[in-house]
Amino acid sequence: MTRFFKRLLPLVAGLACTLTLAAVPAGAQTLQTVRDRGFLICGATNPLPGFAQQDGEGRWSGFDVDLCRGIAAAVLGDADKIEFRSLRGEARFAPLQTGMVDVLTRSGPWTQRRDTLYGAAYTGTAFFDGQAFLVPQSMGVVSAFELDNISVCIIDGGEELERVAEFFFTNQASYTEVPYEDVADLAVAYQAGLCQVVSASGRQLQAIRRALPDPSAHRILPERISKELLGPVVREGDTQWFNIVRWTLFTLINAEEVGITQLNVDSLLAARTPAVRRILGVDGDFGTALGLTPSFMADVLRAVGNYGELYDRHFGPQTGAALLRGQNALWGNGGLLYAAPVR
Repeated sequence: MTRFFKRLLPLVAGLACTLTLAAVPAGAQTLQTVRDRGFLICGATNPLPGFAQQDGEGRWSGFDVDLCRGIAAAVLGDADKIEFRSLRGEARFAPLQTGMVDVLTRSGPWTQRRDTLYGAAYTGTAFFDGQAFLVPQSMGVVSAFELDNISVCIIDGGEELERVAEFFFTNQASYTEVPYEDVADLAVAYQAGLCQVVSASGRQLQAIRRALPDPSAHRILPERISKELLGPVVREGDTQWFNIVRWTLFTLINAEEVGITQLNVDSLLAARTPAVRRILGVDGDFGTALGLTPSFMADVLRAVGNYGELYDRHFGPQTGAALLRGQNALWGNGGLLYAAPVR
């Protein structure tokens, strides 16, 4: 019996060690990993104009990319220390789980399954979206509730069909489905006049609109007939990294609310407004608890500006296809954009 227990002890010790190691989250050292590497690896699903696109020299730009740059500024003090990767597919959680990327700035829309089954955690909402309608300006329609007796190009076999059917039934309006298998087909069919209206997510409609010969001749109607929340996603199990990414996003939102911009961030260091002074690290230390410097929020704003500046940069009039902020306006301006205060 004694001999049996002597043989059993090493096995028990080994098992305990294995269980202990398994209990330690694989991503618990993301901050240190990024710093040791010297740059942030950031990903987003499906290249999408306005969100993430490459120029002729292979340089990335877009809303997703600037979110990455903001995180790099917070963590490394340099917004250019990033490697951006475009990942084909709808969600692409495997590259996140395996450590191929440190953060996804746009993945599949936030759902209960994606938030609980794939080892990923959504840190907050950076972009509110939903299924919408793209129409030609010549139609003279400014609201989806005016649509009636029209043909609608739409993706076949998904929830989009059900939502459109429910929308027109509820509003006692008529329509004809013109179904296709791919978003690219929607753009071709619409431009060729095979349908009067396109229905897809707002971000997909924006990409279609930007590719048209005259984007200003087309309008994305303001109503959304579904809700889709998109934002940065990190691996589960690393609370410190989760909070860093979340508070980088919250920094952008809070800064717009109090009027801190990329241009005035340094001049406002002398401001007396308590909220401004806290964000800029003049009063209080809100960085050390995250493993960052007290001035990390100021570093983020110097690098990329506030949320409104990001939005205008990539969806504003200068793009030739301005996208109304709508739900992405600040909560005080009739939108849904809201962040916990810095205090």
